[in-house]
Amino acid sequence: MHDAAPFPPPSDRAPPPAPAATAVQPLPVDALRLRIDPASLGFADTTELQHEPLPWIGQERAQTAARFGLALDQPHTHLFVLGDVGTGRSTLLEQEMRAVAATRPVPPDLCYLHHFAAPERPRALRLPAGQGRALRQRMVEFCRTLQAEIPKRLSEPGIKAALSALEKRYSDRETEAFAQLAAFARERHFALRREGGQLIFTLIDERGEPLTAEDMAALPPEQRRAYDDGERELRAEILRFLELTAPLERELREGVAALRRQAVQPLLDRELDAIRQSLRKQFKDTRKLGQWLDAVEQDVLDALDLFEPRDEDDEERRDALERRLARYRVNLVVDNADTQGAPVIIENNPLYRPLFGSIEYQTDNDVLVTDFSRIRAGSLLRAHGGFLMLHLRDLLADELVWEKLRRFLRSGRLQIEEPGTMFSALATTSLEPEAVDVDVKLVLIGTHAQFYALQEGDPEFARHFRIQVDFADSFRASDATRRATGIFVAHTTARLGLPPFGAAAVARLIEDSHRQAEDRTRQSAAFARTEALIIEAAALARQRGARRVEAEDVSAAIAARNRRHDYPDERLREAIADGDRVVPLHGARIGQLNGLSVIDLGDYRFGLPMRVAARTVPGHEGLLNIEREVGFSGPIHDKAVLVLHSYLSALFAPLAPLALSAAIVFEQEYAGIEGDSASCAEFYALLSALAGLPLRQGVAVTGAINPFGEVLPIGGVNEKIEGFYRVCAAAGLDGTQGVLIPARNRRHLMLADDVCEAVAAGRFHIWAIDHVAQGMTLLTGVPFGLDDPRAATAPLHPDGTPAYAPGSVLDRAAETLRAYRRACLRAANPRGWRGRH
Repeated sequence: MHDAAPFPPPSDRAPPPAPAATAVQPLPVDALRLRIDPASLGFADTTELQHEPLPWIGQERAQTAARFGLALDQPHTHLFVLGDVGTGRSTLLEQEMRAVAATRPVPPDLCYLHHFAAPERPRALRLPAGQGRALRQRMVEFCRTLQAEIPKRLSEPGIKAALSALEKRYSDRETEAFAQLAAFARERHFALRREGGQLIFTLIDERGEPLTAEDMAALPPEQRRAYDDGERELRAEILRFLELTAPLERELREGVAALRRQAVQPLLDRELDAIRQSLRKQFKDTRKLGQWLDAVEQDVLDALDLFEPRDEDDEERRDALERRLARYRVNLVVDNADTQGAPVIIENNPLYRPLFGSIEYQTDNDVLVTDFSRIRAGSLLRAHGGFLMLHLRDLLADELVWEKLRRFLRSGRLQIEEPGTMFSALATTSLEPEAVDVDVKLVLIGTHAQFYALQEGDPEFARHFRIQVDFADSFRASDATRRATGIFVAHTTARLGLPPFGAAAVARLIEDSHRQAEDRTRQSAAFARTEALIIEAAALARQRGARRVEAEDVSAAIAARNRRHDYPDERLREAIADGDRVVPLHGARIGQLNGLSVIDLGDYRFGLPMRVAARTVPGHEGLLNIEREVGFSGPIHDKAVLVLHSYLSALFAPLAPLALSAAIVFEQEYAGIEGDSASCAEFYALLSALAGLPLRQGVAVTGAINPFGEVLPIGGVNEKIEGFYRVCAAAGLDGTQGVLIPARNRRHLMLADDVCEAVAAGRFHIWAIDHVAQGMTLLTGVPFGLDDPRAATAPLHPDGTPAYAPGSVLDRAAETLRAYRRACLRAANPRGWRGRH
């Protein structure tokens, strides 16, 4: 029988052997960041570059797509610009649109005119650029001429004499007919007179005196019947009189109208012909304009009585005349008279009215009224023949705008309408302006995620945006891109009125761009950050009275920005220094080490160490991810733990099934864990717990692991290293501390100067590894245990046991796993166990 513990305690293990001679070496200081030689930029300061055109820095693919799409004159070939905020997508597209627009013809003007046959449906009229303004002014002058000249012409002596002759002829004939009617009435004892335009007859006696009702009642019945018969005959005669005089009145009106027309027609012909002559060019809507001018002429002739000279106090007639003349005005909604080339419109407020146009209303006796003169154009109409830039996020915020734009893209025609009037509590006069064709190239700005969501959620809309202009978030650095960055700085300082930047200052900006891209071979395309840094560095240079911005100004601006945002970082480091967060930095412990995380606040990121701990006991539950059990683990972290478990199982496959119950936890972590960059640290903690080997607490670990133990690159490597360095610096650097990173992250290193200085002085170290075996040896001082750690399976002895190097990490872990199996078997069958031993 064996009454001893099923697996020996760590203190009973043999002391670890000395580290192998081939142990991983710290990175030299020159591998920790990229430094740009100012002399390599080819200029002393940015004043030398101000006259060079601003290039599309690192965005050649996007520039080619933009030029192709903007020049393509086919339907459904609008542009969708994909890219992150700050990459210059809006600025560069606007620059390209203006360059293309300058080579295109000026589009026509757009007017709305009164529709004489259907006033509720104003007519749209396209005119060559500048002709809309000319027509509007001509019609204003035309109305003034009508008001001044028509009364004069109607007051000419010849016209007055002719009108008098017509009226006399009518009066004579009408008087003769009335005299005959009056004589007819007297014969039947009736007196006839005119009163207020009506004929009134009265019964009279032999003396010519009117008979009263009492007189009528006293008459004999025979005489009353005679009077009644006479009244019937008189009424019949009156009807014949009216039938005779009605044509005379019509003839008089027609004669008067003809005389007035004859007097005014030459004036109208002269004025309208002058308007036609002023618009000599033939254009698409020439016929429509001619028809409208003919309708204007007819409308004037139909209302000549409003122009008659009358009492100036006749306000009603004056208002009627003003309303009449308002019909002849021109509502110029799009005026391209001063436009050079095609229009380029950037619509930053794409609400319904600014985008599609509107119809204004006013209240008149509790009724909303409007007319063609209150139609207003939106960005779409003003961009006809050119380009219109919109942001997808703005459009998605208003469902009404989105649906209207979808319909426009489908038909290519736009009808201005005012949707809010249908919900008004007041009665409303409706207006349906004529729809117009709109030839516009839309440039829609959005992110990659928005574009792909649009393709999936609204494919009909997305198919109209067939040209994708994809802006990269970073680009391969070269001498050309660095000089182009200098040109960008030159243009920015000139545009904002800032002092020039020296070559060293530009070099420092470029280094920061590499830092933002997390790559020494690539620059960040987020030039919005660079522009903000230019402004801040220039302000610091002015504060010290300098005429040129130098590298120290840029460095100070970066430090000041970090200082403005690093309060959360500082508080967490203080918590570590005060002991509220436990982060041991000295000595060695079993199953525990410092991992590294990055906290992203949007405009500021910083690294922070976090404790990773693992415990193992005999059992069959396998690997337990405590964060997952409590809902603190994200899907990527869950995947990383499963990959770790896969590699661990492969290492000890000859011992399968593993009689293991293990738990991994992030100590004092309450906000959740996501990402796979802690999987190396988790592996080391777990293997340390199995092997009973302590891990160096002064070395923090970051890196992802694959199923073969290879270490994969991670993000935020600079922030992670700097975060741990500052914690160590606050506690006191002892020369043994450092960070273990994936070798594939070497080109991503752009560390701060204080970290580089500490590495150069030997007070801090950074190691880069390709395989977890290297890291385990560095952390424990014990060989990993495999000649080829990248082998798919462990080598075996002839008896089938795993052939790990004696005393190695894997050998010690295998010994523990065998002890776990024995413990599990004894717990499952204690009687049988004692019988065999």
